[in-house]
Amino acid sequence: MAQKREPATEKTAAEVIQHYFGIRPKSVSQIHGGLANFVFDVKVRDKELVVRISNRPGRLQFFLKEQWAVRKVREFKVPVPEILEVGNEVDGRPYMVLEKIAGRSADQCTDRVATLRRLAEYGRIINSIPTTGFGHVFDWSKNKLSRNHSWVEFLESELGIEGRIALFRKEKVFDVKEFRTVLKTIETLKRLDFKPRLNHGDLRLKNVLLDDAGEIKAIIDWENCISGPAPEWELSIALHDLSIDEKEVFLESYGISLDEFKKRSAAMKVLNILNYSRALEKAVRARDRKRVEFIKARLNGFFDLFVLK
Repeated sequence: MAQKREPATEKTAAEVIQHYFGIRPKSVSQIHGGLANFVFDVKVRDKELVVRISNRPGRLQFFLKEQWAVRKVREFKVPVPEILEVGNEVDGRPYMVLEKIAGRSADQCTDRVATLRRLAEYGRIINSIPTTGFGHVFDWSKNKLSRNHSWVEFLESELGIEGRIALFRKEKVFDVKEFRTVLKTIETLKRLDFKPRLNHGDLRLKNVLLDDAGEIKAIIDWENCISGPAPEWELSIALHDLSIDEKEVFLESYGISLDEFKKRSAAMKVLNILNYSRALEKAVRARDRKRVEFIKARLNGFFDLFVLK
């Protein structure tokens, strides 16, 4: 069994900075800490930086993926923080050093509509970038054996679609008729001829920083970016927690017509359902039946006031 590591500290972040700049930082303060990921504000020379450190060795690959994606979208004028370094040379823990972006989170903005319009425009640009293969291992990696070369391979091996279906069946998430509809839609989804594109994977207001004028200063947190179908994958998540009116604004600015959206909506809905299985699995493990029943009601559309159940 792997030995559990102690949490990363301000001393760890300072050692990362010393490794690259040759001097101790002027100040280090922790701004976030959890079981696996730790984030620090750092001042060194005339720079304000952020150091992210993970206790999980496998996160190095995710950090490298983020670095590739951020550099790629910068070529297309998408505003993102500059990632200066990714490594694990200091004490074996993966870390990322990036510039600090001064701004406020867009999920607290007063003009959500204007921000969503601009975010959707950036989303269209991101989703126009062609990639190779499907899933989390794509152009950023030189690996060949761990790549999913087809959409079906991604669904079956990386997404683990059969396990998710089995969970829905075990928890009786849908009645017999609706479950057949879900299964039928999944089979249709497998047959679709998608061309892989870059997807941010969590293109929501919480991952947007605004300046004082309310303009988007940076789109952050690219750890969920994947190579996959666009706009199906991107919109299944980006539209997830928006109101009906906000969905309309986002789709209009993204540049997808209502007719086109109708054709693609079944795929987006079933992807959203499949991705939500993680929340269901977590609730089941915690034996939180109240949460399980709430998730089941949500997946069945009981909170959609425009659909009669």
